[in-house]
Amino acid sequence: METAAHQVASHTDHYGAVTHEVINQPHELADYNLYSSDRPLAEAVTRENAQWAENDLADFGARIGTSDYLDLGAQANRNLPEYDTHDRYGRRVDLVRFHPSYHQLMKTSIEEGLHSSPWTDPRPGAHVARAARFYMHSQVEAGHGCPITMTFAATPALKLQPEIAKEWLPKILARSYDPRNVPADEKDGITIGMAMTEKQGGSDVRANTTRAIPIRTEGPGQPYELVGHKFFVSAPMCDAFLVLAQAPGGLSCFLVPRWKPDGTKNPLQVLRLKKKMGNASNASSETELRGALGWMIGEEGRGVPTIIEMVAMTRFDCMIGSSAGMRMALAQAIDHCSQRAAFGRLLIDQPIMTNVLADLALESEAALTLTMRIARALDDRADPHEANLIRIGTAIGKYWICKRTPSVATEAMECIGGSGVMEDGPMPRLFRESPVNAIWEGSGNVQCLDVLRAMGKSPETLEAYFAEVGKAEGGNATLDAHIDDLRADMRNAGDFELRARNLVDRLATGLQASLLVRHAPAYVAEAFCASRLASQGAHQYGALPKGVDCRTIVERARGRGFSCPSLRETGRSWPKAG
Repeated sequence: METAAHQVASHTDHYGAVTHEVINQPHELADYNLYSSDRPLAEAVTRENAQWAENDLADFGARIGTSDYLDLGAQANRNLPEYDTHDRYGRRVDLVRFHPSYHQLMKTSIEEGLHSSPWTDPRPGAHVARAARFYMHSQVEAGHGCPITMTFAATPALKLQPEIAKEWLPKILARSYDPRNVPADEKDGITIGMAMTEKQGGSDVRANTTRAIPIRTEGPGQPYELVGHKFFVSAPMCDAFLVLAQAPGGLSCFLVPRWKPDGTKNPLQVLRLKKKMGNASNASSETELRGALGWMIGEEGRGVPTIIEMVAMTRFDCMIGSSAGMRMALAQAIDHCSQRAAFGRLLIDQPIMTNVLADLALESEAALTLTMRIARALDDRADPHEANLIRIGTAIGKYWICKRTPSVATEAMECIGGSGVMEDGPMPRLFRESPVNAIWEGSGNVQCLDVLRAMGKSPETLEAYFAEVGKAEGGNATLDAHIDDLRADMRNAGDFELRARNLVDRLATGLQASLLVRHAPAYVAEAFCASRLASQGAHQYGALPKGVDCRTIVERARGRGFSCPSLRETGRSWPKAG
């Protein structure tokens, strides 16, 4: 029977100008709750001691899952930051200008305490609740997370210099976003950036040549003038920066503001904004310090240990951000396949596609589970086991999760097909963003060497690792064998550096598997162990072995709240596992 619309079209379309109606095309994934639709996230929040935050997290997930709010992420990446060296009268301003969408994302993050909540409200589960919020908001847009992360991470480092912390922390911790390029004294809230890297050294910061000349007395808390060139200064619109420079007593850490206390412009001069493949909404810069005023933080010559307090936190946020990228890529793929039919069946009903989606879901859940376990450890750093787990587990997780994200983004894009490649959808942005965290805050080799360094200097970190994975002993035979092999390999340290990546790969999958065995449904844990531990070599998504309950895994990942108008229209329901 013809519908009224068909009858009207037939009546008015005498010449066949109306070629077709749009069918078998998905509706945009929007107007859903990023929290309640994510079962692994909700379970992790409860499990890791942040159940008190569930209602607030659900409210936040609903608010940022609206169509209008999700569009802020797209807008912030279409309208890139712009930079002015001088105002129209010739005064040096070093002004970075952003689209209003970017400012709205920043405002939300600051007001939600993503930069401060564990420091201002240090209750059990504080880091877990903050990680959950950051995870959801990063799915909307990743680039603005850079200044949020650095502001968050600066607090532990600044506390090493109490007199400076007393002056700066109240505004750093405030839930007030003020993007104006004015002295910090004129603001209620401020943000902090980082300037470590130089062109001749990269990750080898001890090769830095930027000099710090004492103005009067040398030592912690004293003023210096900094002269040098920083090849990567993240978020140059921030109000102050933690900077590494060579003082007379060696490489040291300094707090360098954009404006001097007398209200004049500090000669921290941006040369250009970097043109990046991903992370486009966020400004990254090349900057010269031409006698810029800064105050020493921590002991002279101890700049690396001082700023490591900051780097440890930024590396953890890389884990969150990459886990978030996996989740959004997975959500897009599942939502598309739930609505798109080919060869007479919905894509999600076709076994080969169900296998791919289930495999991606395993990767996503494993990443989130490890990330939230480290978040809980951060809430309990006074416990030696937790502190040692943070030391080794953050480097393992940062390396592995960030390294896996590009392959998830690629496979999810392939699930969507040709439409996934189009710039008017979210997948190209997710794809370009996917390698960033693997490079930010130390690339893969740096993380692997850090794991080896932790094992060598602090053997208790490796003991903490095996104590943690040992909590799952007896839960899965494949995992038990994997851990036994790891123990055996650790007895021969002669060629550790040559084998570093292989060792850290296995440490990562072993830790993820143990957490899933303890906390995830059996069908998830068993599938992960069978596909990641039992087989050797590169893992190809969609190659889960026989016996894995792919459909139930996908149903778990699909959660509640994804938009599937085509299913509703047809009256079709999601198929249950057989």
